[in-house]
Amino acid sequence: MPFTTRRRFAVATLATAAWAALGTMGAAHAAEPIKVGLVTALSGQSALAGDAITRGLTIAIEEINAKGGLLGGRKLELVRRDDEANPAKGVTAARELIYKEKVAVLFGGLDTPVSIAIVQLANQEKVPFMGPWAAGTPVTKNGAKPNFAFRVSAVDEIVDRGMLAYAQKTFNAKTPGMILVNNPWGESNEKGLTAALTAKGMKAAGIEKFGDSDVDVVPQLTRLKAAGADALFLVGNVGPSAQVVKSLDRMGWQVPIVSHWGPAGGRFTELAGPNAKNVHFVQTYSFFGKQGPVGEKVLAALKAKYPEIKGPDNITPAVGVANAYDAMQLAALAITQAGSTEGDAVRQGFYKIGKYDGLIKGYDKPFTEANHDALSENDYVWAQFIGNRILPVGLEK
Repeated sequence: MPFTTRRRFAVATLATAAWAALGTMGAAHAAEPIKVGLVTALSGQSALAGDAITRGLTIAIEEINAKGGLLGGRKLELVRRDDEANPAKGVTAARELIYKEKVAVLFGGLDTPVSIAIVQLANQEKVPFMGPWAAGTPVTKNGAKPNFAFRVSAVDEIVDRGMLAYAQKTFNAKTPGMILVNNPWGESNEKGLTAALTAKGMKAAGIEKFGDSDVDVVPQLTRLKAAGADALFLVGNVGPSAQVVKSLDRMGWQVPIVSHWGPAGGRFTELAGPNAKNVHFVQTYSFFGKQGPVGEKVLAALKAKYPEIKGPDNITPAVGVANAYDAMQLAALAITQAGSTEGDAVRQGFYKIGKYDGLIKGYDKPFTEANHDALSENDYVWAQFIGNRILPVGLEK
């Protein structure tokens, strides 16, 4: 073979090899999983809620993957980290998921202080954040432009209006008092409840705070009783809320308690005792009662995936499952609309979502640049503990 011919042959061979390598790389990229991260409490008193969020995400991810995944066949993969309900640990975990795991969407878990800290990082690094639990108004209304934080969950300022309406309708409350956890979540609800009362021409009998580790809130409750509180607005997670109930027991004060959903996040009945049932709290979903097609599908998937789930009794807290399931489905739609996993494209993809029949409700353009919360005041139900079951109020059997 002449030298020129040999040279042309070698170049052609190299070119063919290069194209083959590029094709292999392209196929490998197409097959790469799309990682979604979750930072939440996976240990401690709120671990049940962290597990519920995990299960909701898992059921949605398996459903999406069974349909072929996203972006031409890429499967979703969940990567979790425990924040131990600590903002600093939450940010450390979020950094690992963003920088090392390269997650396309970061799901934040339970506590408003942790979520607010993570959202600052998500906005800085332009990674979409999706909240399936923490209800603090500033999680999504954080002042960032552009704002990468979205949520499928309760929102304090909306819940607070609902708490007042429920206390008035159910208990004929005229001078309610507030007993709130002393952190950014409590502050968010103090503002929301005060605004709700002011709009009705009302004023709180008093506003008292407690710490996460307090084991006796009798002094605060005694002041509220002396001020004439005829109902209590309670905002706190599992452990502190249980201490409020036990302190009321020690006082012998039987007063209606209208709560945010903190008690639903873990071992509330075990910690609070028999009067846990006196706390009425907000929820976004219940698997009790007649289910729609999506509810039946999700319930069947939960039973198949987790042998300990025999029925609605075993899905506690249901809101963790429901919020996370819908949040994952909406995030998948945003990625599809974006046509990529690039952060800002996915952020804009959320605004392009049209109609989606979810578990909690049918969504229609759930997100806009002005509104990053998919649920409204029309999407809440009121519940209480009957034994260890979370049941809608009035459904005691």
